[in-house]
Amino acid sequence: MALAVGLKKVALPEFGEPSVQPALAPGLHAERIEALLERGAASGFDAFAVYGDREHAANVAYLSGYDPRFEETLLVIVPGRTPQLLVGNEGWGYAELCAGPYERVLYQTFSLPGQPRDRISALGDILADCGLRDGLRIGAIGWKPFTPEDAGLGETALDLPAFVADALRAVAGSSGAVVNAAGLLMNPVDGLRAINEADQLADFEFAATFTSQGVRNVIEGIRPGMSGLAAARLIGMNGLPQSCHPMLSSGSRAFYGLPSPSFEIIERGDPVTVAYGVQGALNARAGFLVEDASELPKDIADYVERLVAPYFTAVVDWYETIGIGVAGGALWKAVHDRIGDPFFGVSLNPGHLIHLDEWMHSPVYEGSDIPLRSGMALQVDVIPATGTPFFTTNIEDGIALADEALREELSARYPEAWSRIQQRRDFMAGELGIRLKPEVLPFSNIPAFLPPFWLSRNSAMAVVAR
Repeated sequence: MALAVGLKKVALPEFGEPSVQPALAPGLHAERIEALLERGAASGFDAFAVYGDREHAANVAYLSGYDPRFEETLLVIVPGRTPQLLVGNEGWGYAELCAGPYERVLYQTFSLPGQPRDRISALGDILADCGLRDGLRIGAIGWKPFTPEDAGLGETALDLPAFVADALRAVAGSSGAVVNAAGLLMNPVDGLRAINEADQLADFEFAATFTSQGVRNVIEGIRPGMSGLAAARLIGMNGLPQSCHPMLSSGSRAFYGLPSPSFEIIERGDPVTVAYGVQGALNARAGFLVEDASELPKDIADYVERLVAPYFTAVVDWYETIGIGVAGGALWKAVHDRIGDPFFGVSLNPGHLIHLDEWMHSPVYEGSDIPLRSGMALQVDVIPATGTPFFTTNIEDGIALADEALREELSARYPEAWSRIQQRRDFMAGELGIRLKPEVLPFSNIPAFLPPFWLSRNSAMAVVAR
């Protein structure tokens, strides 16, 4: 595609923040559990044990509404029985507040070290009371489905703590089996979490509005002489549960992308990167804290021409390619046709599914024939790692795919969110020149907005000719 991009004075609108918070419909978690049981029965599973902890809460939260805080948890699902949620001392009350479709079971070994164990029972006895028994094929769901590419790991490899895995294997006995079943929820072809209901998408848009606005606040408010901690305050974190640690770094630390903010002073001319994620959303940007290219070192004075322009062209192609029925491999090709040269260092998947966890799985890889489907929530995530003084540039924003019926449902039930989505689409088309298919719904308050020079905040990349 003949496409020319360049810097343009861009008026980024105020898309606004939500005044209402979406809520999942009553009974939705029970419906998800039933869907898992149906899918599991077709795959030969008799029961499920779903593990979660603070870092790996998404699968158990998807099914139950309970996201563990300080402790581990285990959701035991047996057909014909009420699901049983094993929690420790501090999870006991919080699980009642979450009011999921389960009965609580106190298992004090999930409690923090040194807390009371005065009502303790052996895990194997609890699992038997929950309905697990010898001879069952139990699907264990942690947070990572292993594949043939994970050398040496078969279907019985579990990503659960050993004491939980051992207890499950003991209760299943020699005539049963405990098998990794995370793929039933997470695989990018037909995993249950790959396709989202309208309520869930509205919740993700709610989250993305705040994360993207936080990144926008940093870009608009950062100043030379600030410490990283002071700059991070600009994000305006509001207490929504985070999906990853906040990231903000400058100078030599910025090249690694992942560091947390520190007291290090941000200097004029520094490379800077920021990322903020809560459950359901993450946004990130990177650039230089300068007014224009004249402030860059001479050996990278062509930063925009050498790196940012080809990168933005690839992102435009990504946005204009994605749609319902498009194969994940087509997105990979759209990016690598533009910036496949080793200089750009694009080695990770250029896009992935996002959920309560920041990276659920990815249908986007070389040769992927996985069709993208209505209800998928995806993240634009094309990260150059040049390993050179050119540093990087970065757009990470969330979108959803929605067919006409799902769009009608979203617009009718969530008019405030729908208005923001339409304003973002208009901005991308009118200001940036990006042509989205009707089913592509941008969730970010900085949709494809890429200012390479953060002290010239309204000068951003756009399509200037076709």
